[in-house]
Amino acid sequence: MSEIINLTIDGKSVQIKKGKTILEAARKVNVDIPTLCFLKEINEIGDCRICLVEVEGRRGYVPSCITKVEEGMVVRTNTPDLVDARRLILDLILSNHDRKCLTCTRNGNCELQNLAQRFNITDLEYDGERIPQPIDDLSPSIVRDPNKCVLCRRCVATCKNIQKIGAIASTNRGFNSAVEPAGGKSLNDVNCTFCGQCIQNCPVGALKEKDSTKDVWKALRDPEKKVIVQTAPAVRVALGEEFGMDFGTNVTGKMVTALKRLGFDKVFDTDTGADVTIVEEATEFVDRLKNNKVLPMITSCCPGWVKYIEMNYPELLPHLSTCKSPHQMLGAILKSYYAEKNHINARKIYTVSVMPCIAKKFERTRDGEAFNGMDDVDSVITTKELARMIKQAGIDFVNLEESTFDDPMGEATGAGVIFGTTGGVMEAALRTASEIVTGKELHKIEFKDVRGGAGIKKATVNIGDNKIKVSVASGLGNAKEILEEIKSGKADYQFAEIMACPGGCVMGGGQPICPSKKRGTVDVRLLRANAIYNADEKSAIRKSHKNPAVIKMYEEYFGNYGSHKAHEFLHIEH
Repeated sequence: MSEIINLTIDGKSVQIKKGKTILEAARKVNVDIPTLCFLKEINEIGDCRICLVEVEGRRGYVPSCITKVEEGMVVRTNTPDLVDARRLILDLILSNHDRKCLTCTRNGNCELQNLAQRFNITDLEYDGERIPQPIDDLSPSIVRDPNKCVLCRRCVATCKNIQKIGAIASTNRGFNSAVEPAGGKSLNDVNCTFCGQCIQNCPVGALKEKDSTKDVWKALRDPEKKVIVQTAPAVRVALGEEFGMDFGTNVTGKMVTALKRLGFDKVFDTDTGADVTIVEEATEFVDRLKNNKVLPMITSCCPGWVKYIEMNYPELLPHLSTCKSPHQMLGAILKSYYAEKNHINARKIYTVSVMPCIAKKFERTRDGEAFNGMDDVDSVITTKELARMIKQAGIDFVNLEESTFDDPMGEATGAGVIFGTTGGVMEAALRTASEIVTGKELHKIEFKDVRGGAGIKKATVNIGDNKIKVSVASGLGNAKEILEEIKSGKADYQFAEIMACPGGCVMGGGQPICPSKKRGTVDVRLLRANAIYNADEKSAIRKSHKNPAVIKMYEEYFGNYGSHKAHEFLHIEH
C-alpha cells in the first residue's frame, strides 16, 4: 500500500500519496495555484515559476508543479509577497509578448490573458525590448508566431515526448532563447506531420491552424459556384464547446442548421464518405488476406499518420491501404457521380470539408487528390474555424432549431460515425469484412476490444474460419512502436489502424482547445468518444455496406467494390 503523506496547505489538512506534488495536493482540496508551463503528464518542468509557493522552513519560493510533498509540510499559496512575485513574473513575460489580443485567435481562451486578468494587470512596470520575429506561415496547415511565444515548452514536450517527432525544440540561451524548428527552419521544411497537437497544447496564440475561412466566405458569395460542405463525425461532438456547451454534447442538428444559415447550397455528411472508405478498405483487406499480399494492412484515413510513415518508414509503405480518406473520397464523388446524376457542371462545384484535423489542409493539396484537373476538396476548415464563421454571422448557435443533412450524401451509418475515435475505423471495417468473407449477417457488431483510450490496443477476432489479429494505435509515439514491430518481423497481426492524434480524431489539432487546468480534471477524449458511440448505437443502420446511398452509388456508377473505376476515383498511391 502506498505511503500517505500529511501536509497543510493554506490551513487545510491534506492527505495524499507519497511522490505527488504540492500542486496535486492543492488541487485535491480546491486550492487554486496558477500555472502556465505546466501540462499534466506532458510538461512538468517548473520553468515559468507562476506556480511558486512558500514552504515553511525553506528559504525562497518553490515551484509547486515539481516539488514533492513531505510529511508535515506547511504550504502557503496566496500570501501578499507571493502575489507580488507572480505579478512580477507575469510583468516580465508580458514585457516581451506581442499583446495584440483583440486580433488573436486565442482571445477569450488564452491562459496568459486569464492570468493577467486574475492578477489585475492593467499596465506594465517593464517594457522589454521586443525585436519582431518573422511569422512562419509556409506550411499549408500551421502558422507559428514567435512573437507570441512565452517559452513554456509545452509544444516541445508534446512533439518530442508524446508524438516522438521532435520537429520543434528549444534553441539558444538567455535573451536569445527561442522555441523553433532546428536551424530556425520553417515547420514546412522539417519532419512536422501537421498533426496539430502543438496547437492544442500551446497556452497562447503562438501556434494556430492556417485560416481558410476567407476562401470559404469568398466562395459562398460567388453566385457562379455551388458550394457544398461536408462535416466529419468528430466535429459534431466538439463544436458545442465553442459556445459554452458541455464536453461531448452532440450538436449534429444545430450544426447542420448553422451551415445552412451560412449559405451552403448542400450540407452533406463525411460519414457517407466513411462508409465508402469502409467498403473499399474492407475489400482491399480481404483481397490481401485471401491472396497472400502484403500484411499487415494499415489504414490510411489519417493524413498526419500517412505523412509520418512516408518520412520515417518509406520502406513500409506497401503496408498502407491505398484508400483515400473519407472526406477526399466524398469530394471526388461529389465532382463525379453526384455532379453527373444531378446535371451539375463539376467545375462549378466548390467543396468544403469541416474537419477536426489540420493535417487535412495539407492532405487536400497532395498529388493524386484530384481528378480531371479538379481538386477533390477545395477548402478545409477546422471545428474552431467553423465556430468563428458562425459567430461572425451572428448566429445564436445554442438556441438553433435542429435540421438534418441533405440527401443523398447525408445518408450514413453508425459505422461511419465511429471513425471519429480511435479504434472506430478498425471496428467499422471488421463489421463489413466479416460479412464480405462469410456472406452471413453479423449479429454481434460491436468489437469492444478495439475501443478505449489506450495508446495501443490488440485483439483477435473471428471472421468466418479465420482468426484475425488486429492492432490499433493512436498518437505517433505509439505508431512508431507498431512500425518497429512490423519492420523487425515481430508483428503477428494482419490489420492495423493508426491515428496521429492521441485518442483519434476527437482530439484532433483543429478541435476546440481545452485549457490545461480543465484537462487535469475532465477526460475530454472520453466524453467526446462516448458521444460518438452513442450516435452509432442510435443509428438505424450500423454497417457501411448496408448504406442505401452507397449501394445505389456502386450500382449506378462504380460497379463492384474495388473496381477499376473505384480505384480511379477513390484510391491513391503513396
